[in-house]
Amino acid sequence: MSLAIKGGHLIDPANRINGKRDIYINSDGFVAGIGRAPSGFKARRTIDATGQIVCPGLVDLRARLREPGLEHKATLESELKAAVAGGITTLCCPPDTRPVIDTPAMAQMIQSRAWRFGYAFIHPLGALTRNLEGKLLTDMEALDDAGCVAFTNALAPVIDTLVLRRAMEYAASFDLTVFLHCEDPWLKAAGCCHEGEVSTRLGLPGIPEAAETVAIARDLALIDQTRVRAHFCGLSSGRAVQMIAEAQRRGLPVTADVTAHHLHLSEQDVGYFDTQCHVQPPLRSRRDREALRRGLKQGVIGAICSDHQPHEPDAKLAPFSESEPGISGLETLLPLTLQLVGERVLTLVEAVARLTQRPADILGLESGRLSVGATADVCVFDPKERWRLTPDRLISRGHNTPFLRRELEGRVICTIVGGRVVYEADKKVAP
Repeated sequence: MSLAIKGGHLIDPANRINGKRDIYINSDGFVAGIGRAPSGFKARRTIDATGQIVCPGLVDLRARLREPGLEHKATLESELKAAVAGGITTLCCPPDTRPVIDTPAMAQMIQSRAWRFGYAFIHPLGALTRNLEGKLLTDMEALDDAGCVAFTNALAPVIDTLVLRRAMEYAASFDLTVFLHCEDPWLKAAGCCHEGEVSTRLGLPGIPEAAETVAIARDLALIDQTRVRAHFCGLSSGRAVQMIAEAQRRGLPVTADVTAHHLHLSEQDVGYFDTQCHVQPPLRSRRDREALRRGLKQGVIGAICSDHQPHEPDAKLAPFSESEPGISGLETLLPLTLQLVGERVLTLVEAVARLTQRPADILGLESGRLSVGATADVCVFDPKERWRLTPDRLISRGHNTPFLRRELEGRVICTIVGGRVVYEADKKVAP
């Protein structure tokens, strides 16, 4: 169906557009025109975006959808519906599913399932090592051919440095990107929160900042040796930001992201054993949080992601150290990022860039932009509308979020994927 989105304020950082523009989408699902309708164009439907922001669909670098293997927590269908409700049209699925995404068949199955539902696009992240055991390398070339956009061992550390070096050399030889989650397993040990004031007061085993920085130092040394293109996932400390900034100044091909919740929460939010704040890596000090914000503003950190990890209620009912880490974050990614605009950490254009163009560039995808001829993935949102996050408003199966019952600003009005309206606020998810 041909569409026209009229009256909105278009922000497309990739094309340096920031102003009132109409968008015209042809029946094949591609952008046919910006600002002016192409000759002979007739829209079968017009969307009135007056007073609203129109931008490329959001790109989320990390979202666990729990299928296959953990369907008691969530399913592809439920979480893809939640994604489009949050304005996300492209997302990456880490390989720690059951079974692991370490074969072309698994990568193709997940994409095929997502395509059948017809909501957001899924790009799988292939496993760096077989079964994420850190011993034998996967066939990354075959996984790349099957649609994997990058390779990672997810949260499972590759302890053997030689194995990691060989994996980086393999990836570099095929110009593939490696995603790294940096946490030294020995320094982390049984820790469950930041080693500091709160862990001491509550008597919880802490995870020192060095658990992150030691692992980053090792990985940077190997990147320098192999020249692999590497992306650091979920930075949590100020020192980590400094190390990445220094590596970028030296010309190493490295990028980084931060989760939305690490930009707003700190160890103080753990309060009295609030398991909703049990995340990996842990929430660190307020000083670290401010350093993450500065790194984001300066461009050292290129993208904000949800690191979506939905859980069933029982997973958060255990004692803090025994509860499962993770936050359900798809539907709060945009409003939490917009909150940074209200707090003058980012401009609106910078905020949109870190949710669209910058993560797409990290992945090497053509998503995150609305050039003429590009796939029409569009997010329309009201930046001023205030709403309260309540369980009945969450589409995700996971309600595990410390932002529950908070008032947020910025609401997705409409999401378009491949030229098709898949979400409207008043109609929930489109059929």
